Parts: sequence; structure tokens; C-alpha cells
Amino acid sequence: MKEFIRIASGQGFWGDLPDAPVHQVKKGNIDYLVMDYLAEVTMSIMQKQRMRNDKYGYARDFVDVIESTLHEIKHEGVKVISNAGGVNPNACKDAILAIAEEAGYSGIKIAVVDGDDILPDLNQLIDQGHQLKNMETGAPISEVKDDLLSANVYFGCRPIVDALQKGADIIITGRVTDTGLTLAPMVYEFGWDFKDYNLMAAGTVAGHIIECGGQVTGGNFTDWERVHNLAEIGFPIIEAYPDGSFYVTKHKDTGGLVSEMTVKEQLLYEIGNPAEYITPDCIADFTTIQLEQEGKNRVKVWDIKGYPETPTYKISASYIDGHKLSSTLVYSWPDAVKKARTAGEILLKRAGNLGIEFRDVNIELVGLNACNEDPAELEKDHRDLNEVQLRISVHGDSKEDLNRFGKEIAPLILTGPGGVTGFAGGRPKASDVVAYWPALLDKKAAKPAVHLIST
Repeated sequence: MKEFIRIASGQGFWGDLPDAPVHQVKKGNIDYLVMDYLAEVTMSIMQKQRMRNDKYGYARDFVDVIESTLHEIKHEGVKVISNAGGVNPNACKDAILAIAEEAGYSGIKIAVVDGDDILPDLNQLIDQGHQLKNMETGAPISEVKDDLLSANVYFGCRPIVDALQKGADIIITGRVTDTGLTLAPMVYEFGWDFKDYNLMAAGTVAGHIIECGGQVTGGNFTDWERVHNLAEIGFPIIEAYPDGSFYVTKHKDTGGLVSEMTVKEQLLYEIGNPAEYITPDCIADFTTIQLEQEGKNRVKVWDIKGYPETPTYKISASYIDGHKLSSTLVYSWPDAVKKARTAGEILLKRAGNLGIEFRDVNIELVGLNACNEDPAELEKDHRDLNEVQLRISVHGDSKEDLNRFGKEIAPLILTGPGGVTGFAGGRPKASDVVAYWPALLDKKAAKPAVHLIST
């Protein structure tokens, strides 16, 4: 057993800094590189891409990362774990095999974890009595079945541990939990028992701390002015020990900050009840976490309590829920606010004259009330504002009606209040609204699969 392992976060979301994972591999010693690419809406975007091209549906940026780090994977033993596979992990695997072959790297073992995509099996699951009720409304998923874009199970760390036990160097998954990416190497390296829930909770908390990449090393931090060199921010590293304690740190000579406060802010991110952070692997009690600064950019975390996992998996499904259209116009002094408000009123009246109906309408004056809903504040005299941006967004059932409405916005420049100084993006086009459907599924109804391939 190793004395400790170093697990580096390389991505916090699909679209994060493209060089961050490469820097994590090349700027210091690490054992594992973990990358989280998936959010709820990401799955639906990837599904749309796959529908247009069956070779897509995964985070194609991930292939570039692997291409840049093949030497370290092959010769330095760095293992890579990522949910970059999205809705098409096998296509991701094929792309990596191709670049490894072209670069002349043989003997690299790639594992694919799938089985999370239940969309093809949905009718069968419903027939078996799995209603997949919306966790917020209680409605059965059959109500939106025909409009579904994606439906995926959140697997935990176990199939990743299985892949590591099979000798995988690169592990590509579909929808596994963000925390499972980091927990898995701890379970594998230290031989943790899946039923030792305190240890499982420790690894889960470690995964939660680094799942958002640079957010725990000073990015998006309340006291951001205290952070050194955000332009060259270093991404986080977990230095993990067999007893479940770990340190949050980063590579030397990189920008950013690791402090008690950066860690605490990340711990509060998207957790719900802090005493019951539920994952497929365990329930972690965030109220028991102990942490302390133990040096520059080095925070120790320990003494975390955990409880048995639930008998269900969470399902993340998405579906088409109408269409939306947004556009902006900038109005200048004098009376910028009055002009923008009047322009919004004109747009809605013209839509009514055309017989266009919306489900929802949102009109904001950026620079005035986009971040301020205090009625008293809105009644103040705003004649001295140099400019204000009218931002209008509409949601409806008819894409054709929304596109027709979009033709009314540019004409306001010459047929509405004067002083338009900005019209961005040209004539707006309606796009699909992707809605989220959270549900629960008995764990016996879904099973992950692990496939191992060698370059």
C-alpha cells in the first residue's frame, strides 16, 4: 500500500480551461488525473450532437488532453479517470485509440464504463413498474417520455474501482458522480471496504472539494482580491492517506490560493442538507468535517462521518419543454431607463397585435434591475444613467411564433425610442428549452458494465 496518493483535478466542467489538465500532469508529480465534464444540461447537449453524428456525444476536448499526456500515462504511470464519455463513451474510446496508434503508443489499457444510459430501455422499465417520478412534482416520467433527450443513471465509484483492478490506465465513463471519480482511486489504492462508510465519506468529500476545478483554488472566490495571479491559476490536488485524512493543495509556482475559506466555500457548493450529502456510495455528513490550514496553499481535512448508501440511484433526465428566444438592445442617455422600459412595452404590444402568445416573458434592464429587485430602488430617478441594456427573453410552445417575434426587435431601432447604441448578435432565433427531470431508480434495475481495451 502506498503511503499516500496525489489526485489532481483537471476540469470542473465541459469548457473549462483547456490547458489545466495538461499543466496538472506536467508541472509536478501526481498519481491520478480526474476530470469532470458533465452537468445535467451537458448530457442533453451531447445527446443532440450524437443524434446528428453517431461519432459524437462525448467531450472531444478530452482527446486533446490525452494526446498531450500520452508520455506521462505510458512512462510515468499517471492514470486518467474522466466522465468525458458523456452519452457515447465508446466513440470517445475509439478517438483515443486512434491518436495513441498514430503517436506510436502501444500497451495503454483503456477502460469504458457504460450502462448508465437507460433511454433505450425506458419503455421496459416503465412496464416493470418503475415510474421514475419527478422528485419535485411527483409526476411519472411517462408524461414527458416522447420529448425526452436523455436519461442517465448516476453510478458511483464501484465500476471505476473495477476498471482500476483490471489494470486500466485511462478510464472513460458515462454519467458517474463527480465525487466517484476521486473516491475510486482511494478505494483501489488503500483497499478500503465499500462498507466502511467513514472512509467512503472521506473520499466523497475529497471529490466534492475538487470537482469544480479552480473554484477551490481561488476562482469564483468571495475574497477574490486576495488571490495571487488568477491568470495562471493552479488547479487543486488531493493528497490522500489510508486513514481517510487528506490535504487540499496545488502545484508550486502556480497562481491561485488554497485556504480554509476557499475550501469551506467549495464545501457549501450544491450540497442541500449538509448532514446528508447523498451519493450512490454513501451518505456523507458535512457537519462533521474538520479542516485546518497546515502551510501555504495546504489545508488538512479529516474526521468525516458517513452512513450507508440508499437503495436507489438518482436519474438525470432531460426533455424538450417548448422554445425560447432572447435579444438585447442598449439605450443611451438621456432617459435611458425610460426608453428601455418603453421599448419593452412596445415589443409586447406588437406581439399581442400579431396574436403571439408566450408561456413566460422576462424583461430586464441590465444596469438597473437585472441584479436588483428592490421596488424602492426601482422608483428612484435614473435620468443620469449613461446607458442601460434592455434584455428580453420569451418562452413559448411555437418556434415559428417566437421567430416571428424575433423579427420585431431590430425594427425598434428606427420605430421606437431613440438612442439605441448597441444591437448584438443579429436577428435572434428560437431554440429548444431543455428541462430537467430528476428521479430515483431501484439499484437492482441498472447495472454498470466495464470493458477493457488495449492500444
